[in-house]
Amino acid sequence: MRIIDPHVHIWINDPKFPWPAENTSPPTDNRTAEMLLDHMNRYGVEKTVLVQVIHYRWDNSYTAHAMKTYPDRFTGVCRINPHDPAAPDHLSQWVEEHGFQGVRLSPGADPSGDWFKGPLMPFVFQRATDLKIPLLLLTQPGRLPDLSRLLDRFPDLDVCVDHMADAHPDDAEGVQKLLDLARYPRVFVKISHTWSISKQEYPWRDTHDMVHRVYDTFGADRIMWGTDWPVCLGRAVYGQTLAVVRDEMTFFSKDDLEWVLGKTALRLWKFGD
Repeated sequence: MRIIDPHVHIWINDPKFPWPAENTSPPTDNRTAEMLLDHMNRYGVEKTVLVQVIHYRWDNSYTAHAMKTYPDRFTGVCRINPHDPAAPDHLSQWVEEHGFQGVRLSPGADPSGDWFKGPLMPFVFQRATDLKIPLLLLTQPGRLPDLSRLLDRFPDLDVCVDHMADAHPDDAEGVQKLLDLARYPRVFVKISHTWSISKQEYPWRDTHDMVHRVYDTFGADRIMWGTDWPVCLGRAVYGQTLAVVRDEMTFFSKDDLEWVLGKTALRLWKFGD
């Protein structure tokens, strides 16, 4: 069974990859590509999608460096400034010159995220469509109706909703907003972050019914696991984020588990092997 992790962040304290001026409290620790490779090798994770960490803002250079250094193990998803009119062109540069295979947007559900309804988003969605790369969305359920309006205009774009939109199992309305997206055949969902939305300890069983509903609604070939290392470390170690899906969510058939753990991610991303 091929295991592909579609969601990890890395960073390093190194003057070759400086922190942006607006980040006045950058992390003091390191979460490097090499540290990640150690985890991957220990747990049998073949390849990983590096999602640009927010600490660097819009400078995707360290992720690009890791992709170039380990092309058989990593590909990457960049970030762009959603307030910059040049964002679509910046996206093209990161994709065409550095090999990124996706872009991530993070609109909050409160008014601070209303840029997602603004005039720049259709240009970003169109550029991602033209580049044939997936768009990842980190948000909450209240923002999903805005996503639907964009999906209606861009039916040829692959979109991945990260972490089940951080919907909570007891938020019936929010969960339904997520499930409603299944009507768009090119929407994918990461069933990650069960450790974050659970009120219990590992294996976070109070989230399993919700994951089962997402699975039943979207199908195995449109959902995927993910560690979200090192963000997960507050409540889960790397291995638990894999084991909870592989070993504890027993409602997956063997064939479907192959999709959730690897084959779905390989629908969206290619690696340098």
